Amino acid sequence: MNDVIAIVQARMGSTRLPGKVLLDLAGKPMLVRDMERIQRAKKIDDVVIATTIKPADDKIISLCRDYGWNFFRGSENDLLDRYFQAAREHHAKTIVRITSDCPLIEPSIVDQLIEKFSALDPNIDYVSNIFPLRTYPRGLDTEVMNFSALERCWKEETNLAYREHVTPYIYHNPDKFRISEVNNERDLSSMRWTVDTLEDFEFVGQIYHHFGENVFSWIDILDLLQKHPELLEINKEITQKAI
Repeated sequence: MNDVIAIVQARMGSTRLPGKVLLDLAGKPMLVRDMERIQRAKKIDDVVIATTIKPADDKIISLCRDYGWNFFRGSENDLLDRYFQAAREHHAKTIVRITSDCPLIEPSIVDQLIEKFSALDPNIDYVSNIFPLRTYPRGLDTEVMNFSALERCWKEETNLAYREHVTPYIYHNPDKFRISEVNNERDLSSMRWTVDTLEDFEFVGQIYHHFGENVFSWIDILDLLQKHPELLEINKEITQKAI
C-alpha cells in the first residue's frame, strides 16, 4: 500500500456556487490553486482527485489529465463511497482528506497533522484540526485517518445524509475510534477562508490578488488581515451549510 495519499473531493455541482472549483482564481482554476498548495506538503506521497461520474465533471477529468493528476470517478451523492473506493483503488494506507474549496490550505499544517498521526501510529485511527475542537480558520481543514477507519465508516454509516460527507460517523461515534487533534494556540475558528459563495470567492480572490504568484503561508495571510481587517468584512455574514 502507498503510505500517505491525499484525496481531494471535487465536483461541478456545488449547490451554492456551481462550478466553483474551476472558477478563475488569479489566472488559474481554483482547483489548480488548491493543488499547488497541497503538493507543497512534504509528507504526502501522492494526491488523488475524487470526482463523480456525472458528465458535468468531465471538465474536472480534463483538468486532471492536463496536469497529470491521479483521479477517481464515483458516486455524486454518496461521497463516503466515492472516497472509500478512491482510497482502495489507489492502495492508500493513510488518507489525508482535503476539499477542493480550500485554495488557502496550508501545507505546513497538513504536514503537522501527518507527523502527529505517524508518531501515534499504529495506535491511532484519526487526527484532525476540526474535531473535537476547531481552532484554525475554516478553510484550513485537514483530516488524517487510516484505511481501516475509513472502511469502518463506509461499512457502518447507514444515514444517507451523513454519507454525503466522509467523517460524520467518526464525530458521532468517538468511542469506536482512537482520536487525536491538532489545535492552534489562538482560536481563529471565526475566520472563514473556504469558498462556498461568491462572497467567499471574492475574499480569497483579494488574498491572491495581494500575494500574486508568491508562495505565501497562512501566517502571511494573518499578517495581511491584521493590517487590512476590512477584508474580513467581505464574507463575515456567510454561514456554513449545515450537515
